[in-house]
Amino acid sequence: MQDRFAHEMPFGAAVLPEGGVRFRLWAPAQERVRLLLGEPGAAIEMGRGAGGWFEHTAAEAAPGTLYRFGLANGMAVPDPASRAQARDVHGPSVVVAPRSYRWKRPEWRGRPWRETVLYEAHTGCFTPEGSFEGARRKLDHLAALGVTALELMPIAEFEGERNWGYDGVLQFAPHRSYGAPDDLKRLIDEAHERELMVFLDVVYNHFGPSGNYLHLYAPHFFTERHHTPWGAGINFDGPESRPVRDFFVHNALYWLEEYRFDGLRLDAVHAIADDRRPDILTELGETVRARLEPDRHVHLVLENDANASSRLRQDRRARAPGYDAQWNDDMHHAAHVLLTGEAHGYYADYVDDPAAKLARALAEGFAYQGERSRHRDDAPRGEPSAALPTIAFVDFLQNHDQIGNRAFGERLASLVSEEAVTAATAVLLLSPHIPMLFMGEEWGTRTPFQFFCDFRGDLAAAVRDGRRREFARFPEFQDPATRDRIPDPNSPATYERSRLDWRELDRDTARRWLERARSLLATRAREIVPRVGNCTGEAARDEVRDGRAFRVTWRLDDGAELSVVANLSERPIGELDWAVRGRAIWREPAGLAMDQTVSDLPPWSVAWSLAPPSRGP
Repeated sequence: MQDRFAHEMPFGAAVLPEGGVRFRLWAPAQERVRLLLGEPGAAIEMGRGAGGWFEHTAAEAAPGTLYRFGLANGMAVPDPASRAQARDVHGPSVVVAPRSYRWKRPEWRGRPWRETVLYEAHTGCFTPEGSFEGARRKLDHLAALGVTALELMPIAEFEGERNWGYDGVLQFAPHRSYGAPDDLKRLIDEAHERELMVFLDVVYNHFGPSGNYLHLYAPHFFTERHHTPWGAGINFDGPESRPVRDFFVHNALYWLEEYRFDGLRLDAVHAIADDRRPDILTELGETVRARLEPDRHVHLVLENDANASSRLRQDRRARAPGYDAQWNDDMHHAAHVLLTGEAHGYYADYVDDPAAKLARALAEGFAYQGERSRHRDDAPRGEPSAALPTIAFVDFLQNHDQIGNRAFGERLASLVSEEAVTAATAVLLLSPHIPMLFMGEEWGTRTPFQFFCDFRGDLAAAVRDGRRREFARFPEFQDPATRDRIPDPNSPATYERSRLDWRELDRDTARRWLERARSLLATRAREIVPRVGNCTGEAARDEVRDGRAFRVTWRLDDGAELSVVANLSERPIGELDWAVRGRAIWREPAGLAMDQTVSDLPPWSVAWSLAPPSRGP
């Protein structure tokens, strides 16, 4: 049974059952490639086959063997499909035996998507150890909190020791500073023992700026026909694109089969350009669904600024054919404007009636369903989303982007009052959408999460200066001296400031926040989760009063009616006379008056109610 937890792929290093290791590399721009075993080791000529594939089986190689590929110009490069690196992205790769780990929960089949409560974490900043082992030691905390899924920010090998992960260049190798492949498997295995899922954030729209050697021997990996914010696009649709598509499809299968992740979050898919049909996203989603066991719950989630609801359409069995859900920036942006009043950047699209945009996002999924976006030069954005299930939307008040893309990485708790965060959190965690917390949010930490990396020389200077120029268009950063205060991403101090301080949980304030989060998630598990899955925004209604108070009502799977009324502002609102059906399941503040009607809402107040199914006229 354990033997099936290895993913076979047409490239990289494969340990053979009879002994030895087969090495394969796609290098169509090379006439010859040598396999370099050990350090300095032997140089072995690889056979060149059709389509630019080089292959050699080395009887003397075994798990733990170091290897690289020697190009015609004498340069030695790592395996682009390396399962592990000995030192860094420039050095030798390591042969890994994927079947060496013995799983404790081989029978684990995951959990239904409707039960998902995500907890996003950066492996290096989540714990003092900054490792897979450190994260493993916090699994009991997550299980007691009531989240059901740990989501790791990208872990693929990147330049240096510190990085958010979106600069990965070796997509199959967990970064060595976090631990060995078996350490990651142990984290996932023990999460499964606690009935926790584990998700991985993957980046298929670009490679990082340092350590990627594909252009030297496989320039067909990239194309000038498409451009991205990071340069030339990845060649998903041009000549010689089949091996490129296979590389990323196999990467998704690799994490799901060999490491047994329960889901993937695909970063910024709006930046993937592909004119082929089916495009790479469709092919990847369909392949995952076809390859994995039908009784296994595996979830695919998109980040897609285009608000393309068509990516999330369901089939007649009410199962997503490719992608289960999308991160819902609209919900976050509207809530953030309501809470903070900020209006720069993409928040400009939400300053006009943010309460109405938040209510629409809660009711129908997206606030922008084809309307024109001021921030995007008045271009239309989005597609109709009300027909989708409520669980097709991942909502959040904080995530790595929304905190870390601020100049100083401030948490929401550092920007607004505890009462404001508390009210918004009650909206987030009891909505019939899928909620997500960012590490430390459950206890109201004010530890910043700043943008960090570990580049050297001219690249380091370019990243530092580019980040400071990025903020120059904002009024508060017009002064060059103020911009110079923006933390240097390459400084170790920037990374250290971003580490969670678990000692904060010794404080009464942190324990109060934590207990509130636990109580909200317990209420969600009891009252909301059993009633969602197929209900859509088509049966939802939303209403706004005074530009600040809103009410949203959903019809759930069992016919029950879930309602929220909220005032996410610092001023009281009266004369509402909103009828309330059913029983109260949450009030914030706890003494909020709520009987047959809600007439007055004090500042930062939220009331949730649940009515049983109607029995008809």
